[in-house]
Amino acid sequence: MKKLMRAAWFTRGAVVAAVTTLAVSSAVLGSAASGASVKLPSSGVETPSGGNVTETGSTLLYPLFNLWASGYQEKYPSVTIQTAGTGSGTGISEAESGTIDIGASDAYLAPSVTQSSPHLKNIPLAISAQLVAYNVPGVTAHLKLTGKVLSAVYQGTITKWNASQIASLNPGVKLPPNPIVTLHRSDSSGDTFLFTSYLSKTDPSGWGSKISFNTTVPWPNAPGALGEQGNSGMVSGCKATPGCIAYVGISYLTQALQAGLGYASLQNAKGQYTLPTASAIAAEAAYYQKKTPANGTISMIYGAANNGYPIINYEYAIVSNDQSSSSVAKNIRSVLEWAVNPKQGSATSYLSQVDFQPLPSKIEAQSIKQILGIS
Repeated sequence: MKKLMRAAWFTRGAVVAAVTTLAVSSAVLGSAASGASVKLPSSGVETPSGGNVTETGSTLLYPLFNLWASGYQEKYPSVTIQTAGTGSGTGISEAESGTIDIGASDAYLAPSVTQSSPHLKNIPLAISAQLVAYNVPGVTAHLKLTGKVLSAVYQGTITKWNASQIASLNPGVKLPPNPIVTLHRSDSSGDTFLFTSYLSKTDPSGWGSKISFNTTVPWPNAPGALGEQGNSGMVSGCKATPGCIAYVGISYLTQALQAGLGYASLQNAKGQYTLPTASAIAAEAAYYQKKTPANGTISMIYGAANNGYPIINYEYAIVSNDQSSSSVAKNIRSVLEWAVNPKQGSATSYLSQVDFQPLPSKIEAQSIKQILGIS
């Protein structure tokens, strides 16, 4: 099955080609950094003061942050990065309370949070996507699914895999009569934010008006619905539950395939069905590049990009502008500068391991300016 599921995936060489246009320009970075309170050194990364930097939050970003932690420490052994995958909601709340240096989140800060905590910023670090995975006995194809069908499934009004609404999207695919078991995150999750944003935008008068989107939502009482902790819980739970459907961060694609799960080709705003390939994610990201404000706060769901994948997002570092000391601030800046640097943490050698994409040059410049404002 893994061979079949990977057939639509790009080779690593194609991944590099797909994102070549997103490469950073040192001139652009220099221009963006010019208005910040700290100057970026010619190396692109400040030498840290030394000590500990703590990070917690998004389980989607967690695999990459672990790669970053070891890579950064090889370059700067005086700093130890402590990571934890606790869910985006925890990352945001602990950054807000000041108990963590870097909160990792798939979701940007809500207006209520920015109003109550104006010192917080959400800094884009990379671009990720979300899969809709499933365990349908006998089905190895990438099933075509729409947001409206998924909305009905999660509301419990489509309950069988061979329902006409699914069968009509997938002619020629033999679908079993198995009950659909919906899996959702039981923790406060950026993945829930992304998935429910997609449902809200594709079914505005249904899901959008009744349930809406957030890191936690009042899940409808779909038959047999199960709550799971973290992305790893979604994968293991779906593996153990024939008939399941689950939303899973793309950094868990390999684990999902190893678990024997399939994943969907989702309908985008152009009516096209796309897989989360490098080119489809890059197409969607390019559509949002000019629309992204300086503070990085934007939904990148269901945009009108031709051949774009409809569920992508910036992975954010949630950080306070005001740190307890200049040395702590310098350590945090250095880690984040290294993470977004295309020759360091944003190199293909890191991002390709979790199927992420680098920031477009304009967005990287905006992130660097935000990072240099941490003091």
